[in-house]
Amino acid sequence: VKGSKVHAAYSLGANKWQILRYVILPNALPDIFTGVRVALGVCWGTLVAAELTGTTTGLGATIFAASKFFRMDIVVVAIIIIGVIGVAMDLVMRFLEARLIPWRGKG
Repeated sequence: VKGSKVHAAYSLGANKWQILRYVILPNALPDIFTGVRVALGVCWGTLVAAELTGTTTGLGATIFAASKFFRMDIVVVAIIIIGVIGVAMDLVMRFLEARLIPWRGKG
């Protein structure tokens, strides 16, 4: 947050809580959402990687089991499902970002 915005709020009579609520939080939310979107993608990839090796259920385990028997049709479908779910999660985050932070990128 630019110091000039905080100083402007102080000069208009805002207290610390008002500055936090109306200046700092709205300016930080776009970066917070960006971090959440990146973390969501990393978590999804980590989950699938963990399923490949550490469990007997899930899409990763399905890929692992199908690849042992050279069932490439199942492997490809599971990979496509993983990709579609990842894209869907990102689209949901983008939708929420557009609805909750309409001022993003406007100053």
